[in-house]
Amino acid sequence: MKKIQDILQERILVLDGAMGTMLQRYKFTESDFRGERFKDWEHPLQGNNDLLSITQPDAIAEVHGKYFAAGADIVETNTFSGTSIAMADYHMEELVYELNYESAKIAKKVAEEFTGLEPHKPRFVAGSIGPTNKTASMSPDVNDPGFRAISFDELRLAYKEQIEALLDGGADILLVETIFDTLNAKAALFAIEEVKEERKIDVPIMVSGTITDASGRTLSGQTAEAFLISVSHIPILSVGFNCALGASQLVPHLEVISGRSEHFISAHPNAGLPNAFGEYDESPEQMAAQIKEYVEKGLVNIVGGCCGTTPKHISAIAELVKEYGPRKLKVASVSV
Repeated sequence: MKKIQDILQERILVLDGAMGTMLQRYKFTESDFRGERFKDWEHPLQGNNDLLSITQPDAIAEVHGKYFAAGADIVETNTFSGTSIAMADYHMEELVYELNYESAKIAKKVAEEFTGLEPHKPRFVAGSIGPTNKTASMSPDVNDPGFRAISFDELRLAYKEQIEALLDGGADILLVETIFDTLNAKAALFAIEEVKEERKIDVPIMVSGTITDASGRTLSGQTAEAFLISVSHIPILSVGFNCALGASQLVPHLEVISGRSEHFISAHPNAGLPNAFGEYDESPEQMAAQIKEYVEKGLVNIVGGCCGTTPKHISAIAELVKEYGPRKLKVASVSV
């Protein structure tokens, strides 16, 4: 199978859309989340989407299949909260390895089925590594700005457990995404490098930050360029942005990193900004019309969707990018 690095030089690759948006459509109840195995669990489990890889694996496989059928080249594993830090909310820290392993295995099986049907269009699995619900750079207590709820080492170890399971389950790529605190991301990237060294393997790494508001900064205060510089010492496949903003609001930030990065560039924005009910109203056609600016300006190599996006959004994006060539790699103009 062709390496993803080579395919990215030939065409724009399409990432999937929102797993959570699709799972909401199943209207799973508490008992659905529990399944037979966890029916007597002492704590509420509804909302633990990662657990569905164990209790509702057919639904997870179905969602992956819908995204691949819509034209996605890459799907993300159902592991956005798959660390012991995030799973502590459900008292399920002991299940972290299994959750990640099973999630990667499900996605890989579906990817192989689609690759088998269309060998000219190989499908890839990106192990989704979320930011956790703790931040290493900032205090959660306004009265104690020096306090930290988590240390770098605690994050590193938690990420390492997740990374090993994702690779064992068959992930082709590791995607450190929705980064709001770059120090958290550095712990994940450090853990990836550790695992690569221990296993004597190489694995493509995607890094995707999130600009949290109109200030154009991440939650930990970095501009797009500062974020780029702070992760560029790691040998990564791509750098980009996802979540928080709709497609059009991401353009200036993508222009900054595209002009200054020697990596491939990715973007998977939300379907617009949330309405008063926290829902996303942007249609597939509206979203694709905005993403057209990305490809006309040659800003991206990988594009997909985040919150509120569905297979119909991905299908519209996939149709659009067929008409455009990928962003050309350039030598970085920033010193790192």
